[in-house]
Amino acid sequence: MALDGMLLHIIARQLEQQALASRIEKISMPRRDCMILTLSSRDFSGRLLLSCSPGSPRVHLTTEKFENPATPPMLCMLLRKRFTGGRLQAVRQAGLDRILFLDFACKNELGDEVILTIAVEILGGMSNILLLQDGRIIDCVRRFDPEEGKRFLLPGAIYELPPAQQKINILTQGVAPVIQQLRTLPDMPVDKALMQTIDGVCPLVCRELCTLALRDLPRLSAVSAEGWQRLEIFLSRLPKLVEHPVFTCVADQNGQLRDFTFMPVTQYGSACVTREYASAGELLDRFYTDRDKAAHIRQAAAGLLKLLTNLHERTSRKIQLRRQELQATKDREHLRIYGELLKANLHQIHAGDTVARVVNYYDPDCKTIEIPLDTALSPSANAQKYFKEYKKASVAAGMLDELIQKAQDDLIYIDSVFDALSRAGSVEELAAIRQELEAAGLLRQARKTRQKPKALPCLQYRSDDGFAILCGRNNIQNDRLTLKQAEKTDIWLHTKNLPGSHVIIAAGHAPVPERTLLQAANIAACNSKGAQSSGVPVEYTLVKHVKKPAGAKPGMVIYTHNKTLYVTPDADEARRLLADNCGR
Repeated sequence: MALDGMLLHIIARQLEQQALASRIEKISMPRRDCMILTLSSRDFSGRLLLSCSPGSPRVHLTTEKFENPATPPMLCMLLRKRFTGGRLQAVRQAGLDRILFLDFACKNELGDEVILTIAVEILGGMSNILLLQDGRIIDCVRRFDPEEGKRFLLPGAIYELPPAQQKINILTQGVAPVIQQLRTLPDMPVDKALMQTIDGVCPLVCRELCTLALRDLPRLSAVSAEGWQRLEIFLSRLPKLVEHPVFTCVADQNGQLRDFTFMPVTQYGSACVTREYASAGELLDRFYTDRDKAAHIRQAAAGLLKLLTNLHERTSRKIQLRRQELQATKDREHLRIYGELLKANLHQIHAGDTVARVVNYYDPDCKTIEIPLDTALSPSANAQKYFKEYKKASVAAGMLDELIQKAQDDLIYIDSVFDALSRAGSVEELAAIRQELEAAGLLRQARKTRQKPKALPCLQYRSDDGFAILCGRNNIQNDRLTLKQAEKTDIWLHTKNLPGSHVIIAAGHAPVPERTLLQAANIAACNSKGAQSSGVPVEYTLVKHVKKPAGAKPGMVIYTHNKTLYVTPDADEARRLLADNCGR
């Protein structure tokens, strides 16, 4: 799925045609290995994405929006200082290697024009972005010292290209050298031989060429004379495909994106689905953006997830221990009986006795029982000791009931935060969850920054009947939506006995059709822990019947006059109703 040299060649040509002479208006770095250059000229305006992330290195024009950190990285500050205002003068590629050079005419501190270059190396785990001037490295995303056994990539060092691969550039050298080289190779699968021979092609393209020419993936020794002729014909079409690309993405039957290239893909038959895009930028946006965003969110949420996991385990363990203590206190009545019997038989007990043998008049058969005594205490003090132990156990039983209930409420709250965290789709949502945990005293408050987190709106949907449906993203937003924003005559929905979002149908005084009620119930189910279940119970009532008990955790409410709907969550249906201005 890596971006190969030929697709990079196509992207470079597109940049030459559209963005040449455009000026850098803005530079941002959403992540330390990703840069966004906002370019504009009289005839062009767009954003160029440069990424050296090991899982998704690429260069292309993008229409996606990215969330920037509150404080830009130092490399971003250097970029803004040196490159802002520079004009794109040239786009160069090292043959068909996956290395692209962007030359900008910039002004230095004295006002003189200098040529500064951004080099993007798409080399898998060794991908990098470097800032160059006069062949020397100004700075780079990933620095390597010679002692590490890798290329010398440090500020001030002379930039050297990676070792060149001895492959044939079919765009400039033609097909004949390729066929000649293939015939001299030792026996191996043809697609592997094409990978070793042709510069700038990925495995997907090699397999597709073999499928088209040979209808299979044979070994070199099994290719017939006719097969060699067909292979030569289809290889000769490769430059034309580069000239007129068809940007294709391959997905499995579940819709999971698997691969992409610049030509139609037929090798998978009905096992996969292909989709074509208008440009390389649109193709790469669709393929990488959702996956990158999900990976970035997972990375950012890792600390919160670990915290919540530890809290959940600690609270569960606390409940278990307190239940054991409570069970022990339930057998406390015999302590009071021992005290009463000792008190009634003080005249029969002598100091120093280890056991008191008395008639148990609480027993219907009035049997004689033995009561252990502390020889260091008087008979009266022994009786008082049992009374004190009984009282202590009684008080502990009452307190343990309250503590267990409080811990259970904490566990429900932690599960609700878990649910909100699992559905968080942006860094802002994670920041809101972090603020909630800080306010609840479950997380140490982070050092204050000058930039306040952006307030997030609730999720906004619109039913097919035209009713606005609002959905909270987290517990704090649930409280604000239900208790402050909603009208008393609106309809409130929530999954029964499952953590999830509060959902409000902004009905006012209008009657709500059944279709809208079912669509809102589906939204509530999709934004809950039961999103992957079926037959999820969703309760609904008027907002005026929803109350928050004093001292309750965020998002916790009680309600009456409720009814229940059962729905099977349909995420596609909920996504269809999501308002365009929501920004999920």
